[in-house]
Amino acid sequence: MITEAFKNIETTVNIDVAKDGFEAMQILNREGNYSNSIKPQFILLDLNLPKKNGREVLKEIKSNPELQMIPVIILTTSSAEEDVIETYKNHVNAYITKPFNLDKFIEIVKSIYDFWLNNVKLPL
Repeated sequence: MITEAFKNIETTVNIDVAKDGFEAMQILNREGNYSNSIKPQFILLDLNLPKKNGREVLKEIKSNPELQMIPVIILTTSSAEEDVIETYKNHVNAYITKPFNLDKFIEIVKSIYDFWLNNVKLPL
């Protein structure tokens, strides 16, 4: 859904999509088949990833000096208060609950794009 949402924004953003948390960390650490991956400007992270869940991935990202300054935005179906609290304790930059409506989902992805790539000054 993310790639489709970005197509609707009509931008040339490079998107790497991981099928699970283990692959996400390989991409971020530029390991194996991902040695040529570029450092992302921000990370959209789902909590409900297989193999290594989003909470574990967030902790790894924020404990790695090479990755910790990359903004991480949780985009997940969970609206559980304990998930919100836990992720903010682990230094997530934003927590967004996915809407079930496709138009609203696209609107949220567009607002994420606008905010993190057009309005915010990020470190290089």
